[in-house]
Amino acid sequence: MSKYSIEAFVNETKENPQERDYFELEKPQLLEINLNNQSVWTKIGSMVGYIGNIKFEKQGMLSGGLGNLLKKAISGEGARLMKAEGTGKLYVADSGKKVRILHLNNESVCVNGNDVLAHEQSIKNDITMLKSVAGMMSGGLFQVKLSGTGHIAITTHGDPLTLLVTPENPVFTDPNATVAWSGNLSPELKTNVSFKSLIGRGSGEEFQMKFSGSGWVLIQPYEEVYSVEK
Repeated sequence: MSKYSIEAFVNETKENPQERDYFELEKPQLLEINLNNQSVWTKIGSMVGYIGNIKFEKQGMLSGGLGNLLKKAISGEGARLMKAEGTGKLYVADSGKKVRILHLNNESVCVNGNDVLAHEQSIKNDITMLKSVAGMMSGGLFQVKLSGTGHIAITTHGDPLTLLVTPENPVFTDPNATVAWSGNLSPELKTNVSFKSLIGRGSGEEFQMKFSGSGWVLIQPYEEVYSVEK
């Protein structure tokens, strides 16, 4: 059999039937969710395929009391989740970004809203916002605090790097490159006046997130800019 035959291609790329974990990394950029009469939350538009009897229902993440003005300020697609329910295999991905699976054990993490790919129904999600409007304009629109016990899946452009935050060494990051951080940290938004005066108002480096205390911050080698829908 030629290594370039269709049969060889199928054998190389087919899914592994031995993998039965609830959340399974089928490929670095592709998450497999094995549902057994269960429900899971996934990012709207992330479904790329499924096998079995699975139903989908759109849900607004922002229906928990945030004002209409705030809802309009946040990108509609990035701010919404889809509920998938039933039995079968569900495959989700997001623009070729790498997927990381985390299992929370009565813990919490904060994730940039655009980087939440999926989470178990047992996980609670709460929208948190940077207090400064400038944070929204620089691309760090909103964060989702995921807490409880269960699986979550987040996405990054390229291979991420974790920076440790200590009381002696706070960490500063670009909001557009910041993916997630430990749930006990509350970032502040800092303005770098010298950058503003040096290269004008168009630079993302004008705004920085400052993390103080003890914990960690996950950054990606990419500055992700989000579109805002009116």
